[in-house]
Amino acid sequence: MNRFKTSKFKNTTPKISKKDEWIHGVRAGSFSCQGNHIKASSKLVAFNAEQAGGGMLGLSSVKPGSDGQWTVTQISCHSDLVTDMDFSPFDESLLATCSGDETVKLWRLCDPEQQQPSSPELTLHPGHGRLELVLFHPTSSGLLALGTAKTPLIWDTSRQDEPLAALEQHGDLVQSLSWKQDGSLLASSCKDKMLRVFDPRAQLTPVQSAKSLQSNKDSRILWVRDDRLLTTGFDMTRSREVRLWDSRKLNSSLSSATLSSSSGMAMPLFDEDTGLLLLAGTGDTVIDCFEVSSSEPLLSQVSHCLTDHLTRGVAVVPKLALDVMSCEVMRVLQLTDSCIVPISYQVPRKHSGQEFHEDLYPDTVGTTPAMSAEEWWQGGNQQVEKVSLHPDKQPKTKTPPAKPTPAKKELSSDGSKEDQARGCSTSSSPLSTPSSIAVPSRSPSSTSGNSSGFIPSPSPSQSAKAIQSMLGPSSKFRHIQGAVMHRDTHITNIRGLNLTTPGECDGFCVNRQRVAVPLAISGGQIAVFERSQPGRLPDTALPTIQNSVNVADFSWDPFDTCRLAVAGDDAKIRVWQVPEDGLKETLTEPELILQGHTEKIYSIEFHPLASGLLVSSSYDLSVRLWSLESGEQVKLLTGHQDQVFGMAWSPDGKLLATVCKDGKVRIYDPRKSTEPVQEGPGPDGHRGARVVWVCDGKYLLVSGFDSRSERVLYLYSADCLSSGATASTPVNVSPSTLIPFYDPDTGVVILTGKGDTRVHIYELTPEEPYFIECSSFNSPEPHKGLAFLPKTECNVRDVEIAVGLMLTKTTIEPVAFKVPRVKKEFFQDDVYSDTTVWWEPALTASAWLSGSNGQHKKMSLKPKDMTPVSEAPKEAPVRKYLPSSVYLEEKTDEQKKEELLSAMVAKLGNMDDPLPQDSFEGVDEDEWAKYLAQIIVMGVQVVGRAFARALQQEYAASQAAARARGRTGQQSAAASSITGMSLQEAQQILNVSTLTPEEIQKNYEHLFKVNDKSVGGSFYLQSKVVRAKERLDEELSIQTPQEKQQSTET
Repeated sequence: MNRFKTSKFKNTTPKISKKDEWIHGVRAGSFSCQGNHIKASSKLVAFNAEQAGGGMLGLSSVKPGSDGQWTVTQISCHSDLVTDMDFSPFDESLLATCSGDETVKLWRLCDPEQQQPSSPELTLHPGHGRLELVLFHPTSSGLLALGTAKTPLIWDTSRQDEPLAALEQHGDLVQSLSWKQDGSLLASSCKDKMLRVFDPRAQLTPVQSAKSLQSNKDSRILWVRDDRLLTTGFDMTRSREVRLWDSRKLNSSLSSATLSSSSGMAMPLFDEDTGLLLLAGTGDTVIDCFEVSSSEPLLSQVSHCLTDHLTRGVAVVPKLALDVMSCEVMRVLQLTDSCIVPISYQVPRKHSGQEFHEDLYPDTVGTTPAMSAEEWWQGGNQQVEKVSLHPDKQPKTKTPPAKPTPAKKELSSDGSKEDQARGCSTSSSPLSTPSSIAVPSRSPSSTSGNSSGFIPSPSPSQSAKAIQSMLGPSSKFRHIQGAVMHRDTHITNIRGLNLTTPGECDGFCVNRQRVAVPLAISGGQIAVFERSQPGRLPDTALPTIQNSVNVADFSWDPFDTCRLAVAGDDAKIRVWQVPEDGLKETLTEPELILQGHTEKIYSIEFHPLASGLLVSSSYDLSVRLWSLESGEQVKLLTGHQDQVFGMAWSPDGKLLATVCKDGKVRIYDPRKSTEPVQEGPGPDGHRGARVVWVCDGKYLLVSGFDSRSERVLYLYSADCLSSGATASTPVNVSPSTLIPFYDPDTGVVILTGKGDTRVHIYELTPEEPYFIECSSFNSPEPHKGLAFLPKTECNVRDVEIAVGLMLTKTTIEPVAFKVPRVKKEFFQDDVYSDTTVWWEPALTASAWLSGSNGQHKKMSLKPKDMTPVSEAPKEAPVRKYLPSSVYLEEKTDEQKKEELLSAMVAKLGNMDDPLPQDSFEGVDEDEWAKYLAQIIVMGVQVVGRAFARALQQEYAASQAAARARGRTGQQSAAASSITGMSLQEAQQILNVSTLTPEEIQKNYEHLFKVNDKSVGGSFYLQSKVVRAKERLDEELSIQTPQEKQQSTET
């Protein structure tokens, strides 16, 4: 860019994708390593996934699946942290990874919807310690640059025994490596502040080096155009900066720019075709875009993009995957804590989306390697052939042959067969590249499908996924409501409550009859309250259980409401027997003491099926099983390396799961082995955790903390712990561990922590999305614990699915969780399945230890007087709207008026006799006016205006009658006023032209029969015929006297 020439990319604009185009379901790891934590090919996206040890990679696709959603899966790559990764520029499915376990592995990946390979295609053992960097060569196939702690290595993957070259050892940690675009030189940046440029084929020492960096903090180096290098790092004031260097003279930089102040490393991404440079800092919400030019100014800022989430890593999508018709010149993928956000950089142009703008897209490097690693090592400098990005000039996709490629020696035969069976791409050698790579067209008009041109119809599963993607996951418990019961059921005025119980303890424990609460009184005293006696406790001292030492954990026997087991700080477990009618006096002597642990006990758990069987964990890192029948230890389990956070028996009572501070989740089969039968990575955080079996024992739910001390729920498959968590969901940030209660009847898990005010509720499913969040419950004040009662305590008439007791500082309050329903008069059998009678033992401890397995009975919660809602009588559907025929037959206001008038006529009858007033002679108008004026005056004086108004109306009616008499003689107009029909209208209705009685009668009889309702006629029309006949008869009766009078006069 110069003064007289404007760059075509100066208006490049970042566009953050909509949220429904983000890749969700991501749990990004926050690890200390030199890589960018995410890499992308034209097809796949790989990123560091959060897991203890860090050996797991997340995998997704650049484009969504057929259902419009992204599938996110995981692959266990290494036994230690994956420090860096890189996709081959010539094979979009080939991924190289390096790790702290001192190995480099090459993986032939499949689509995320398919099962990933269980073993790599190739494993290298450089033997130079921890590996930090891995980088494919830009022009040669099968050639890697590796960064160990202090030594860069050049490795030909076809020679697995040793590297091609081990470059000169650096003075400190190698922080970054970069190949020149033509593949001839390799540049490095180091913690010793040195920049080095190597020609590996000429010499092992650098051809250029200088102490150019100003800080030994993290740095990155990148080849840009021609012979220029770009570095990002920190200056002497520890401010972030970017510098441009001439690789032939590293003593001074050509240009520099200072970035925003932050402690996160600025990761550079460069596009050689456009000269655009993107800089994204870890932990930042800003991505800066610069243009690198060969003339002044060498660095010029183009845009400043503010993102919604903190950046954990960033990767650039290859040029062949861009949407060129939308003028997209660069696309990056921002890795955040919970999602991957695509950010598109577009150049505003007219006709964008309709035309291909060739000036924005010079030919770019293709996907066919220019030479092999051996040819490059022998001095070859061939360059990768460039291809056009024009949609019409891209190569057509070739259909792969149906015959499978046989496995070669470098591949494990088992792995090859598995991959071929899964439909994964295979190759003839670990790093051989297909001679023709399919490059998908980016034109909007291009379609994907079979070669025949037909688009296959979606399968039912795809349709279901599409519907679910539109509607989103839903649960019938999503509107669950929690409510504290009436105050009459509360136990109040609790004094001296112990608020500092260990993290492994639930804080208090309950059963159907009693509540046990630890007290902050010397001697480890425990108060026992009867649930049948709610109310205010007396201010005087109450009888207690004197445990003699501080209480570590305690639990009621599920099969005996009077037996309480208490673990103490003295490594002993004391079993107490509470009287049937409650504590009447202080208990000082336990029924049984279990001894065997050598240090303080963490927690205790009763067996869910066998009576008198107890398990405990201790600071001595052992887990022991006890028989209360014999009072002795019966099993000793080992294998833990640190504190045991939690234990849980499987629903069938065969297996025991533990979660430990050493970052492991373990499953034991106590009757078969003292060592764990399965082991896998657990939560990263070391603040505490809990474990519970869910989904009929198929999964383990672990509540713990991640590396950032955020509370997280993890779901593990009980059949494969080693593969890590199947799913996870963040909850919130809080210091207390979430204590889960799982209801196997509904699949609902209720969680809360000590000191919280919010109770979280989720429905768990054995399939995606695994976690469905429901409405939460908030208590008015912080609670110290929440324990739940048997299902029989629920009021099914009010659709309660769980009832618990909430412990506060001075009270114990019952809380009911209800599902809103309309027809509560019916038993909601879709909510209440037959529940397990877990409060009755299925077998004895001795029977279980001898190998027997029991099973709980089940019972229905349906009251006898309630009908299941599934058998409720079907109500006839109520029409919201009347049928259309009703509206079509509805009469107008005029029709209704006519019918009413006809009915009145019929009721009055057709009276032809003249009325008495018709024979009266009217007075002169002058006389009538004088008389009426006197009446009006008198009326106003007597009754006021109302009477005057009535007389005025009568006067108007009299004048109308007088005018009628003047027109028709002595005959009155009464008949006309009744029928309300003119002579012309009556003639039209009866279709008569002359007023003859014969014609009128004939037409009347015909029209009356035709419009009779019994033959489908209309009562309305029939009434009009009758009125027309009356009007014509009236006219005939008037005309006859007039004719006689005229004949007499003549």
